[in-house]
Order: sequence, then C-alpha cells, then structure tokens
Amino acid sequence: MSSDKIVIKGAREHNLKNVDVEIPRDKLVVMTGLSGSGKSSLAFDTIYAEGQRRYVESLSSYARMFLGQMEKPSVDSIDGLSPAISIDQKTTSKNPRSTVGTVTEIYDYLRLLYARIGVPHCPVCGKKIEQQTVDQITDKVMEFEEGTKIQILAPVIKGKKGEHKKEFDRARKSGFARVRVDGIIYDLFENIVLEKNKKHTIEIIVDRLVIGNDITSRLADSIEVASKLSSGTVVVNILNGEDITFSLNYACPEHGVSVDELTPRMFSFNNPFGACEKCTGLGVFLRVDPKRIIPDKNKSISQGGLKGSGWALEGNSIALMYLEGLAKAYDFSLDTPIKDLSDDVIDKLLYGTKGEQIKLVRKGMWKAGEFYKDFEGIIPNLERRFKETSSAWIKDEIQSFMTEIPCDECDGKRLSKVSLGVTVGDINISDLCEKSVVNILRFMDSLELSERDMMIAMPILQEINSRLNFLKSVGLGYLTLSRSAGTLSGGESQRIRLATQIGSSLMGVLYILDEPSIGLHQRDNSKLLDTLKKLRDIGNTVIVVEQMKIL
Repeated sequence: MSSDKIVIKGAREHNLKNVDVEIPRDKLVVMTGLSGSGKSSLAFDTIYAEGQRRYVESLSSYARMFLGQMEKPSVDSIDGLSPAISIDQKTTSKNPRSTVGTVTEIYDYLRLLYARIGVPHCPVCGKKIEQQTVDQITDKVMEFEEGTKIQILAPVIKGKKGEHKKEFDRARKSGFARVRVDGIIYDLFENIVLEKNKKHTIEIIVDRLVIGNDITSRLADSIEVASKLSSGTVVVNILNGEDITFSLNYACPEHGVSVDELTPRMFSFNNPFGACEKCTGLGVFLRVDPKRIIPDKNKSISQGGLKGSGWALEGNSIALMYLEGLAKAYDFSLDTPIKDLSDDVIDKLLYGTKGEQIKLVRKGMWKAGEFYKDFEGIIPNLERRFKETSSAWIKDEIQSFMTEIPCDECDGKRLSKVSLGVTVGDINISDLCEKSVVNILRFMDSLELSERDMMIAMPILQEINSRLNFLKSVGLGYLTLSRSAGTLSGGESQRIRLATQIGSSLMGVLYILDEPSIGLHQRDNSKLLDTLKKLRDIGNTVIVVEQMKIL
C-alpha cells in the first residue's frame, strides 16, 4: 500500500453509501459540497473517529480506563492514517473564567513576566514599593496601642497541597512549641494530620507579646527569626483580630502595605492569592436590572408593568396582597401608569420598605385576615431567591432579569489591588490584556528594560511574541486577551486552536478543520491560507471541510 495516500474503502457513516476515496498525505485538501452531501461524515465521523480510536487503542489498558472506549466507525478499511486532531467550532471553554489569554496560554507567560521583572507599587498612593528592614517593621508594630496582645508568625507554607510532616518536624527540632495551620493553632507536640490533597497554609508561632515600651529588643529579634524562617515574610497577628503581613522584600513606608515575593499565582484571577477577594476573580456580579423589572413605564402595575419571577399579577394572590398593601400605605393606585408614580414609591416597590411595616390583607376562604409586615422589595427578593434556590429552572428564570455589573472593588479587572499595583513598562497586567493582540505586540517591541531585566525576560518575551504572532497570522489581531472565551464565535474559537497547533510544531499529524473561514473577513482569507500551508509544509496532512472552496 502506498505511504503517500490515505485510502478509505466502504465508508457508511450516516448518509455515506459505501464511499471509496483516496486522500493524498502531506497536502492541503479541501472537502466541499452542499449541506448533507456527507463531507463532515467522511472527515469527522469516519477519518477522525478512526484515527482517534486507533490512537486510544495503542495506549495501555490503564490509560484507556480514563479515556473511555470509542466505537469503530462504519467503514471497511482505512489505510495510511496518522494520529488525528480535530479543530471544530466548539472547542473553546464557555467557563466565565476562561479568556483568550488563558485559552492560548499567553496569559501564563505574562504572569511569569510580571513575577520576574514586575515593579510593585502601593495600591493606596501609587508609589513604588521598596524593601523594608527589621527596624522599620519593629517601629510599625510598636505603633500599636499599648497592651495589645500579638503573635509573631512565620508563614513557611502558603496554599500548598500535602501533609507537610517535614515542616512540623523541622519546627519541633528548632525549639518552637506552636503552629497555626489554616487558621487553627496546634501544639507542635501533638500529632497533626493534614489532608494530602487539600491546600494548606502553615505558620510557625515564633513569639507571643504584649505591646509595651520594654519589648522593642525582643520584638526585633522575633521578627528577624520569623523573616529567616519564611524567606522575608512576617505575619503579625493581633489576638482576636486581624493579621498584618510585613515583608523584608517590599513595603510602602507611608501606608504600611506589604507585598510578598512576586510569584506567578499573584497574577492569576483563578487563584485566591491573586484574585480580587470581593468577586473571587470573576470581575462582575449578577444583579437584577431595574430596567428589566420595569420595561415599559407607560403601563400601570395592574396592566403588567412590573416583571420579575413571581411578581406578575396574573393569578398571583401573594404578589397582589403585597402590592395592594403598598398602594394603601403610600397612597397610590395600581392603575396609575408607573411613569406617573413618585420616585419614593418606585423605590419602595423595587428595594422594599427597609423595616417599615405595612398592613397586609390576606383574602380567600383559608387563613383570611390582616397582619403587619415589612416589604422586602422586588429586587432583594429576586436576588435572595437566586442565591438560595436549588432549582435550575428558577435560577434561569430570575437570571433573565439580571445583568452583569463590574465589581466595585477591582473595577472588573479580576485581580487584587496589590497584584494590580505591579507594573511592567508602567502598565499592569490587566490593562495590558485590555489591549488588542496587535497593540500588545507593539508594546512588547517598544518595551525598554534594564540589562538585568532584559536578560531575565528575553526567553519569556520570545514565547509571548511568538504566540501573539500566531494569533495575528490567523486574522485574530483585533482580539483582546481579556475577552471572555464564551463570547467568541465558532470561527474565532477554531482559529485560536489553529494558532495553538502552529505553535506546537508537530509533524506527521492529520489535522481536520470544520469551516475555519466562518466569520473571517475576506481580506484575512490569505492569512488563514498561509497558516494552513505552513501546517502542511512542516509535514502534516490538512483536511478542510468547507461549504465552498476557499482556494
């Protein structure tokens, strides 16, 4: 059998009728035809499916347990087949935490860049954060109110999985008596058992002190010991109060804001060490939109002017009971157009009476009567039910009245203020990701670094530029790295994966693409073709399924 062809005989998947076909290897091949002609059945359901099945069967039985069994397509034989990769239009994640930057892994390299050469700034005043000394930390702690009870802790493990028995043994041998693990204090001479697969934070309690004029020398010694144990980080715990972190590495002398050693996870919005605490890295909150509750102010309440799950008056006696009670309490009519109601009345309808009780009349044969109760408000009611319900149907119903509001803590940038205070070239990582691929390439070209920083950053910058150029080469230079992966079109998603495959530089692979030109401007077709040819030229077979020829 010739090694320069893929030979398919008797393909019968779906609407294929015993099709025999030969496809040249190491070529760019386009399968085209009308809808329903069987091109996708041949490319994906026959060639790709068989290539994947054979690859899985070549693995060990242990590995196959995790990959699952794949059915053999209805075909007599396929010869000359290579390992196959399918790049279709449903390949990117719809997870709200996934962005163009994370999907392409460019963001991972940016995190590494900022961790290695980033310049930290105080999130309060914006000044560059310099290193602190033991004396400066001591002076800051001595400013606490006299009589304050404190503990000096050395964080030796921060958010790492494992049982960490060696850390406990090392602390015992060093003469320490207590340790704080995940916020709980243990005696080091008891048997401390941690769950192996959970992340833990371990802090050795170096000393316990009461603030007074006579402790300065001892406090300085304890801070120095703690900093040596934890490579420069000291945690001062006010008993029954907050933790204050100091660092011999970086700290603002004016506001006392300390920054730990810069690490890549500090710039990840999917990691608690970098994510904004308020929105946990999502950047937005779902909130009920008043405009969706009152879409047409020309209507009255009785005409259905109020929307919202459970607040439509048709057959809803509870909603009617509350609305009639509000109308009597605040002297308005349910038949008055909403645009003619006072702002105070509309505020009471949407946000409640804020503890003020109103008279409610329960009607009907059962449990009829009068009682007094405050009104929660339509918007608080919907948001509470959205959090509490376990019904997917009710969640979807309420969500139709909600909109995304940027987090007021991070302004939608997903990261903590400390992480956002770190800059490279006077721009933080979030603002950089707001730029388009083309503009980030320009920024990287114009980046001026010291000789030391350039030596550190050079291999990282090369990888970033390479991946950005791959995106540009497939016509995606207009995308921003911060754009949510769920908002990408099928064609954009496919070309992102295509760019990733170019970067992998694999040879001898069979690539099958499903209409990659969808959504692509005519002027960018040549870029796409150049990319496909490049995949072919490095030794791969490329099959493109298209409604019409792009060649």
